Amino acid sequence: MLKKTNILLLITVFLFGSLSVGMAQDKAVYVKKKYGKRERQVLTFDFSKIKKPASVAEMNPVFHNPPIHQDTTGTCWCFATTSFLESEVYRLHQKKVKISEIFTVYHEYLEKVRRYVREKGNSAFAEGSEHNAVIHRMKQYGAVPESAYTGLIDGRTGHNHGPMVREMRNYLQFIKQHNYWHEDEILANIRNILNRYLGEPPKTVTVDGQIMTPKEYLKNVLQLPLNDYVAFMSTKSLPFYTKGEYKVPDNWWHSTAYHNVPLNEFYGIIKNAIKNGYSVDLGGDVSEPGKNGENEVAVIPSFDIPGKYINQDSREFRFYNHTSTDDHAIHLIGYKRVGKHDWFLIKDSGRSAYAGPSKGYYFFRDDFIKLKMLTILVHKDAAKEVLKKFNLN
Repeated sequence: MLKKTNILLLITVFLFGSLSVGMAQDKAVYVKKKYGKRERQVLTFDFSKIKKPASVAEMNPVFHNPPIHQDTTGTCWCFATTSFLESEVYRLHQKKVKISEIFTVYHEYLEKVRRYVREKGNSAFAEGSEHNAVIHRMKQYGAVPESAYTGLIDGRTGHNHGPMVREMRNYLQFIKQHNYWHEDEILANIRNILNRYLGEPPKTVTVDGQIMTPKEYLKNVLQLPLNDYVAFMSTKSLPFYTKGEYKVPDNWWHSTAYHNVPLNEFYGIIKNAIKNGYSVDLGGDVSEPGKNGENEVAVIPSFDIPGKYINQDSREFRFYNHTSTDDHAIHLIGYKRVGKHDWFLIKDSGRSAYAGPSKGYYFFRDDFIKLKMLTILVHKDAAKEVLKKFNLN
């Protein structure tokens, strides 16, 4: 006669064995990849079993300009949001425009330095920023067509902001060491550095034969309702349906304009927006084994966490322990249901997006969006039902 412990063991084996039968198990493997002249091992898995959309076209994308490579810069926040706003200009006014990213980047550096000086060095200075920084800079400085200001001078064909940022950072360290906080003089020197690497931004542009300032171009040509764009996040660190700070280094000015919603609402805004013709500006973590440029997909493999266990708490745990970080911004432009999953078309300015055949695009699966995307920026009309739950008086 079997002992009780042996019977319990047999039942456990049977139950767990039965649950695993027929379940696809992703197997983690290491592969060697080259990054420039360097080679290193990367954790990945077999993507051939992933049933994904077959092409960009079948995702029914909203209007968007062709993907642009951000090259060697940390300015994905501006490339993604500029693309998003270009799509908004077309959605609202049926006008196709190409806006200069570097005009915004130039002035973002000035504002970072301004705050650095006023905070006596107690403010972040780096290449990164957030989606809503583009909104703020446009309100403050306007915008220009890309043709009027590319940031590429002296015959350059690609961006490399590394040397420029190092020079500015070294200068700021010098003034901090010497307690030299003369704002006007420091900003003038920063402008000189920016001008040397990027060129001086235009004070006027000519569009359809009319000369206008950057603010006039924003008002008369782009006609963007900049106050109508709303940022959302989903975190248990503050009450839902309240606004608060997105606590990451790239939110260098500590913006508290983020509307905090539960994960189901967060995901619902994304899905409902794109299904109704609104694109979405996304920010989150893309440094994962389930994201692969050659295969153009981003999914959550089962060895990370099975899809059915992705929820508010598993998401929060990763944000809390910094395995989900704010490391990239992208533009969501299309949607399709394939099999049992929602798939989203992503326009991406990052290097890995150019490793596959589509050049500048990714296909993100619903599990990756739910677990790894941390913030969104969208037109308020795409989230009006959720916004009704906020008491913003």
